[in-house]
Amino acid sequence: MATMRCTNHTLLGSPTCVARPRRRCPAVVRAAVAVQAEAGPKVSLIRIGTRGSPLALAQAHETREKLKAAHTELAEDGAVEIIIIKTTGDMILDKPLADIGGKGLFTKEIDDALLQGRIDIAVHSMKDVPTYLPEGTILPCNLPREDVRDAFICLNAKTLAELPTGSVVGSASLRRQSQILYKYPSLKVVNFRGNVQTRLRKLKEGDVHATLLALAGLKRLNMAETATSVLSIDEMLPAVAQGAIGIACRSNDDKMMEYLSSLNHEDTRLAVACEREFLSVLDGNCRTPIAAYAYRDSNGNCSFRGLLASPDGSIVYETSRSGTYSFDDMVAIGQDAGHELKAKAGPGFFDGLQ
Repeated sequence: MATMRCTNHTLLGSPTCVARPRRRCPAVVRAAVAVQAEAGPKVSLIRIGTRGSPLALAQAHETREKLKAAHTELAEDGAVEIIIIKTTGDMILDKPLADIGGKGLFTKEIDDALLQGRIDIAVHSMKDVPTYLPEGTILPCNLPREDVRDAFICLNAKTLAELPTGSVVGSASLRRQSQILYKYPSLKVVNFRGNVQTRLRKLKEGDVHATLLALAGLKRLNMAETATSVLSIDEMLPAVAQGAIGIACRSNDDKMMEYLSSLNHEDTRLAVACEREFLSVLDGNCRTPIAAYAYRDSNGNCSFRGLLASPDGSIVYETSRSGTYSFDDMVAIGQDAGHELKAKAGPGFFDGLQ
């Protein structure tokens, strides 16, 4: 009798596997199963680099699930591995970000691992990513953006306006500090660092009276119910690229670029590009309170708002723009808005923030 060849088992490493049914003893069957189990991916097809905070891990897991859903070969157990990398920003928690280097505090070690080939892709919160990427890397993917607003969290007041004079608000963000003090000069803002869980614990222990956190992070951690209230965009303009996840790879890695391009959310990518262009023109660092928000309005166009302030909230410059929702126009919007506020502030303004 002729032997039939099977063409369905190439993933098991046996394209010429015999398809004709044969009787096997139980020991042989068990051995075959063991061999097939060992044939699963021993080396990951994609190694994801991420910080180790609960929020960073949630973002890395979201990335992994999207990759597995989009590419069948990545759905195999172990095909996508998550590797935790500790960054400078994670290791030094007792000082303001501005005092320990500013840009790249949460990305440098991950970028180094990427360039050294220890990971294949890097998952970042886009608001942590410097405006200039390290040479040899590219960021071809933004996942769909979460809610960009900030959450107000307090045990005895529902809003910032309800806080009594002298109340202490904890925040490591100069952007938040300046906008709080501009609208509520009777409040005090102190440096308040740590991951979401740490800050909520410190709040409960009475270290501060209230704090502000990105609503996007709370949602990704399934902790949105911890928000006392949500601040409107008018009350608190968000950080550049707040709520957006960016995924980077090596610029010469065509396979990774192909994987990541399949996940890219173009509306988010364009909004982030607009806001980061604004930040780049202002040459913003951790000593410069800057906020920006670009979005698709009800007419399908781009609406943009930008803000530049002094840390104490005594000086605030704002601007707005609109245009078509296209890459070239939105980059031009961000640049133009940045140049406007830079001219309004004058060189002395930035010298005072160094």
